[in-house]
Amino acid sequence: MSRTVTVKNVIIGEGTPKICVPIMGKAVPELKHEAEALKSLAPDLVEWRTDFFDQVEDIGAVMEALQEIRSVIPELPLIFTFRSAKEGGQKQVSTEYYLALNAAAAESGLVDIIDVELFNAEADVKALVAAAHAQEVFVIISNHDFQGTPAQEEIVSRLRKAQELGGDLPKIAVMPQHAGDVLTLLEATYIMKEKYADRPIITMSMAGAGVISRLAGEVFGSALTFGAAHKVSAPGQIPVAEMREMLSLFHRNL
Repeated sequence: MSRTVTVKNVIIGEGTPKICVPIMGKAVPELKHEAEALKSLAPDLVEWRTDFFDQVEDIGAVMEALQEIRSVIPELPLIFTFRSAKEGGQKQVSTEYYLALNAAAAESGLVDIIDVELFNAEADVKALVAAAHAQEVFVIISNHDFQGTPAQEEIVSRLRKAQELGGDLPKIAVMPQHAGDVLTLLEATYIMKEKYADRPIITMSMAGAGVISRLAGEVFGSALTFGAAHKVSAPGQIPVAEMREMLSLFHRNL
């Protein structure tokens, strides 16, 4: 991995994997409460999962909510994510709205990273990457497979595609059916890191069987992991304090 990504004062791709915690409130007061609670947990990054937000289909309301979140946690790197239902999120919107929502977030000056799903039209992904980069906003290009774990070659192929499309942080999350699937994800992560990646990557195997993948990123090559504050946004997330302790344990012994 030849390049890191620095967001505010957080260097992704160097040392211990960075911890991101999602906030998932349905309304602004809940979001502000969740953001306030994060201060004592001191995560490296925060992800706003906007697909949980009741007014997500109103861009003006989303921007107002962003402003409120920022007023509580101005110093923490913020990822803006609308996770579509087809990739495990809470709702589906039109392609046109998805593009407009992410472009508005990138142009708002309120977010540091947007998450763009890989399985959109290639031209649309490239357009969002360009719009974000024009505002000095980084892009996660992501894929989430809640049905199973693709073959190692396919996982690597998706990560390489995300990199080719300009994603600063290629990401994939997969669902294991058995322990062998977790090994597949870890092997793919290692191959991607050693052979193809010129930037940090994010990988994880979900659910209980995949917890090791959330903790052993520094060993295999994943630069960021997701922990839970009070609610989990994906199966297998563990509390931030426990995650930090385990990540430190791995780091000290490498």
